Amino acid sequence: MRPERSPDNVRFMADETTPRWRGVNHLAMVTDDMDATVRFYHGVLGMPLVATIAVGPMRHYFFAMGPHTTIAFFEWSSTNVGQFEKAAGVPFTFPAQFDHVSFDLPDEAALEGLRARLTEHDVEITDVVDHGFVRSVYFHDNNGIALEASWWVHDATSGAPDYAAELFGDTDPVPAVRELRERGELAWLPTTHLASATMEDPA
Repeated sequence: MRPERSPDNVRFMADETTPRWRGVNHLAMVTDDMDATVRFYHGVLGMPLVATIAVGPMRHYFFAMGPHTTIAFFEWSSTNVGQFEKAAGVPFTFPAQFDHVSFDLPDEAALEGLRARLTEHDVEITDVVDHGFVRSVYFHDNNGIALEASWWVHDATSGAPDYAAELFGDTDPVPAVRELRERGELAWLPTTHLASATMEDPA
């Protein structure tokens, strides 16, 4: 079934059984130093601390970065999870499920404004990188997490996707993309399972 445009200018699948996604509620990251993390996200990046949870040795803090959208951090007082640094987009040499977070900005002026703000706070940041449909800058947080800030030069989230258009630049796409392009739907869907030691998130 082909996606259609929603009233909020965000595409969604036009099937009544499909979840009505509104964006990311929260990204759950990890820190060994929640105090420094509050100072970086609330103080340096200007993302207000909007909620906190504490259960036993665990803290879970939420920072707003847009309507209904937060980045959240776990900290366990009894565990040192350690940290590592890796530049965004560089291959891993070990198993991993996460590369970097990109925060959305409205335009080029906001991107340049962020560069100036982070430079004033002695946070190293790249020049603007032009990816064609999106322009970005890259930096790291106090935990060594690779971060990006981007603005849509050509908004890929508005309207129905055209799988043959310039936004789909992979000239040898995976079979799923070819199915969407040729048939407008996917031939099969994967199944998944819960981790055996899943613990309920109190948030």
